[in-house]
Amino acid sequence: MRVLIAGGGIGGLTAAIALLRHGFEVDVFEAAPAFADIGAGVTLAPNAMTAFAYLGVADAIAAQSVEPTRQQVRHWQDGRVLMTLDRGTRMRDLYGAPYLYTHRADLHAILVDAVAANGGRLHCGAAVVAAGIDGDEARVTLSDGGVVGGELVVGADGLKSVVRQLFDPAPAHFTGHVAWRALVPVDAALRDLADNPGNFIGPGRLAVWYPLRGGSLLNLVFFGRQAGWSDEGWTIPARRAELEALFAGWNDTLQLLIARTDEARLFKWAINARAPLTRWTIGDRITLLGDAAHAMTPFMGQGASSAIEDAVVLARALAAAGTRAEGLARYEAARIERTSMIQLESNANADRLQGSDADLFGMTKLRNEETLGLFAYDAGTVTV
Repeated sequence: MRVLIAGGGIGGLTAAIALLRHGFEVDVFEAAPAFADIGAGVTLAPNAMTAFAYLGVADAIAAQSVEPTRQQVRHWQDGRVLMTLDRGTRMRDLYGAPYLYTHRADLHAILVDAVAANGGRLHCGAAVVAAGIDGDEARVTLSDGGVVGGELVVGADGLKSVVRQLFDPAPAHFTGHVAWRALVPVDAALRDLADNPGNFIGPGRLAVWYPLRGGSLLNLVFFGRQAGWSDEGWTIPARRAELEALFAGWNDTLQLLIARTDEARLFKWAINARAPLTRWTIGDRITLLGDAAHAMTPFMGQGASSAIEDAVVLARALAAAGTRAEGLARYEAARIERTSMIQLESNANADRLQGSDADLFGMTKLRNEETLGLFAYDAGTVTV
């Protein structure tokens, strides 16, 4: 079976590796002219690393990632620690896989190499502008007018997915959250923060930091609830004054982080998301994964992990089934309920982290990605 994957992001590349390892023929079509050093940090929870172990790339990813020992939840006003989450060897002991921070570009490079090593075909500068079915063939139309046919199209083309329009023509909706991101070099003044990653929580605001590339960089993400601006994109320039105004009155350590941002490399985006779908397939020719299927808010750090899970389960389901239709049905049955739950819980977690009284955080039973059982999921063994 020839599988055409629209989108060469984390989900699309992981799907390509998984499908190739199960003997399928794969073409990946990516809009960007090349895989460049863009983006910033991404969290790979144990459930993501378990999936990567199934694909044989976990060691390479771990080697260029940072494995924290802990995460600290701190108060917005004075910076005191409200809760410490164990992210060290306990993760490996409980789930058989680590909890990691990695640079998105470094992860991409490993996945691209693995696709090529397994015989996949990567087409850059080849945006998919349409997808459909013509008789017994699934097809994608590319930005240069070319049409490519195969047995199955996988829409892994992100939040603004062209393939998803076949299921739901509505555009992504603004969630009310805006995010700013920056990477800053770690020096002596920031070393303690690099060694103790975490977040500052407060009314309607959230700031996250964690180390990358051996602890030489600190990945910063600031969140605020705002109205009147809803542009989505990775490279929209931002100004430091926006953060200074948004986080006025917050603790001195956060002010230090804001002061260290380089305005030439400070970007913002409106967080858009998608409503859960009840189906991800059309006939036995077209399906979805990752953000194209279930774009979610980032407040559980499970967006990338969910796409990685999708990829492994899709390949396993297709390989195990007697027909393509059966395989896609198994894939949906294994994934839709879980990802819909994560979408909804991520929205709810935003309210918990940005509540009106940070002093109360953790005084009731904690409801997060670990207590919900998300880390224990094994895409390589789950029933399909």
